[in-house]
Amino acid sequence: MPNRSVFFVSDGTGITAETFGNSILAQFPGKSRHVRRPFIDSVEKARAVLDEINQVADAEGRKPIVFITLVNDDVRRIITDDACRGRVLDMFKHFVEPLEDEFGVKSNHRVGRFSDAAKSTEYNERIEAINFSLAHDDGQSARNLAAADVILLGVSRCGKTPTSLYLAMQHGIKAANYPLIPEDFERNTLPSSLVPHLKKCFGLTIDPERLAQIRNERRPGSKYAALENCRYEVHAAETLMRRSSIGWLSSTHKSIEEIATTILRDIAPDRLIY
Repeated sequence: MPNRSVFFVSDGTGITAETFGNSILAQFPGKSRHVRRPFIDSVEKARAVLDEINQVADAEGRKPIVFITLVNDDVRRIITDDACRGRVLDMFKHFVEPLEDEFGVKSNHRVGRFSDAAKSTEYNERIEAINFSLAHDDGQSARNLAAADVILLGVSRCGKTPTSLYLAMQHGIKAANYPLIPEDFERNTLPSSLVPHLKKCFGLTIDPERLAQIRNERRPGSKYAALENCRYEVHAAETLMRRSSIGWLSSTHKSIEEIATTILRDIAPDRLIY
């Protein structure tokens, strides 16, 4: 897809359109140019986007790909009209309308994933989970670990923080993360604050060579980043987790999404927010 432009047009944040669109585009080689146009909630804004799409079509000599999530029919018609020189993929038309026919009811045509956020229990729980994960990042606090859905363990810089925040932001999971440090390895035991919560613990490990690369970006030439030290810490951490029957996976070649999905599968929380 060299030099191919892809528009994501929505009357809300555009998160749904972009997430869906990127999932589809990932099936094809090449890299496209993304154009994000959120909050297109009026006829005037839609006409401006239509002009932009057509200008890109003229400049590139090929149809831009246009993913849309537009609820208002008047706004949607402008983008889906024959005057549009893009290849339009309408998520509501292809998914919501067939389900309306199947269910025999009209959808609520809610504009955006986060409309009326202040009234949403799920949204407030998501915010609470984010606050929890920030307060319990990198072992900052051992208080209230009983409220955690999962506690991530591992050596420094193995991916605990981004994974815990992803779990909180995307799924409303209260995720604490706790670094295993040299003092733990010298004692050859897990921190005492974690012992009552072993069933909630999940470990992350990493290839020592990759860990050394990451640490050298932060503290080049230090003992902390030395390959020999990284090998020691990774081996010691895995030994501690194995002894405590804590499951783990390697973050070396996995995306945050893959890591989070594995954790969710294994801890099987009672509630998930999507």
